[in-house]
Amino acid sequence: MIDINFLRENTSQAVEKLSLRGFHFNSKLFLELEEERKKIQIKTQELQEVRNQLSKKIGVEKSLLKNTDDLMREVSKTSADLKMIEIQLHEVQQKINDYLMEIPNLPHPTVPIGKNEADNIVIREVGSKKKFDFEVKDHVDVASKLGLDFDLGSKLSGSRFTLMRNQIARLHRAIGQFMLDVQVNEHGYEECYTPYLVNTDSLVGTGQLPKFEEDLFLTKKGENDLLYLIPTGEVPLTNIVRNSIQEEGDLPIKLTTLTPCFRSEAGSYGKDTRGMIRQHQFEKVEMVQITHPDQSYTALEEMVNHAENILTKLELPYRVVSLCSGDMGFSASKTYDLEVWLPSQNVYREISSVSNCESFQARRMMARFKDDSKKNKLVHTLNGSGLAVGRALVAVIENNQTKEGYINIPSALVSYMNGLKVIKI
Repeated sequence: MIDINFLRENTSQAVEKLSLRGFHFNSKLFLELEEERKKIQIKTQELQEVRNQLSKKIGVEKSLLKNTDDLMREVSKTSADLKMIEIQLHEVQQKINDYLMEIPNLPHPTVPIGKNEADNIVIREVGSKKKFDFEVKDHVDVASKLGLDFDLGSKLSGSRFTLMRNQIARLHRAIGQFMLDVQVNEHGYEECYTPYLVNTDSLVGTGQLPKFEEDLFLTKKGENDLLYLIPTGEVPLTNIVRNSIQEEGDLPIKLTTLTPCFRSEAGSYGKDTRGMIRQHQFEKVEMVQITHPDQSYTALEEMVNHAENILTKLELPYRVVSLCSGDMGFSASKTYDLEVWLPSQNVYREISSVSNCESFQARRMMARFKDDSKKNKLVHTLNGSGLAVGRALVAVIENNQTKEGYINIPSALVSYMNGLKVIKI
């Protein structure tokens, strides 16, 4: 959530910055609601003052043994009026808050200006693209004979679900465990095991609700107790600090987890229907940092490097891209994407997105720290994939396929495969 004081004091600037994201900030509506709020607050304060003065007067009159019936009736009427005006104040404040919940984060000044992914800026390309002396196949054709089964996934659950067997299933598990170990052992993240079902408050805190409810899978526990399947490990990890105050010396807090993720993929029908690129269920190693505001952009670059390290160890060609203002996620102030090379498509595809949300999520979650002067201030939150396991599996299969239809195991994963170096029929 954007700082409401910034919106009040810099309305025209907010309109301009949000327009870079393709969001129309209805300043007329916002200012009208603010004017209504001010009037009601003034009236509320006036009535509270009248009630206080009447109460004092009643005390004086009673001490003089005078009749206070008229004053008591006046207090009663003032209290009733105050109750009504407080309801009005709550209603207008709720309208303002509801509108604020729909507004995306402001882009950082260093974010490239643009409308969509065509305007993203490539920062660097890393690694050599392997040259094949045979016709390259995609991961579906290579691995379907080795245990990657889309037909059974569809039979069990429907489209965009996959079942893996034998050494492909083991390779998938190996990739996830390898990534988690690197983030913990080399990069200093604390490993967490989190719930895969979360409540509404958690999703509001990180920005998935209320705006993106159609992207979520909803479950019911009883009549009114709603729980959502997590779309990313970012949600439970970041909400660990919801409604809390951290000590400044404990920052940064670095957390990681390997979880399944569940997304309805609303609005993506017809896109990437073949294979594992866009699934309803997939696994991902998530990195989250909770930082001091002065350190968040240093942490952002650090997290990008942590994700890159995985790709380097897996010997996969990739590039780092700075997302433009129109292509960033709702909560992000600045985002880098890591895109891995897929030889069958002859393109780079996203495998990690690393974002600094600054205080946007913290304000929604009331996540704070106590600074040197003992004042409570909002932390900054960052999140990133380290990495998406399914897409890493796709990249490993395609970049390491052989002419015979086998899959060579990257050296970093051999120990996780109990010494197996090649997957073959």
